[in-house]
Amino acid sequence: METVKLRNGVEMPQLGYGVYQVSPSECERCVRDAISVGYRMIDTAQAYFNEQNVGNAIRSCGVPRNELFIVTKVWISNAGYERAKASI
Repeated sequence: METVKLRNGVEMPQLGYGVYQVSPSECERCVRDAISVGYRMIDTAQAYFNEQNVGNAIRSCGVPRNELFIVTKVWISNAGYERAKASI
């Protein structure tokens, strides 16, 4: 999988698995399956209402957390550093 080198030297995948419109009941399994076939970046958002399922999949997938990239978006009402930090 192609990567992009971040300023800190870490290689981040250019392609991730998105969970938009993945139902919460299927999300955990889908994320585990994505990780098992090689995805190392998962894209989610508070508006998808499945972040907890993503977290469960990450905890149970067997891949060390430091090998995974989790990308999320926060609600506009959570904009700003302190609010965003508290909301995740």
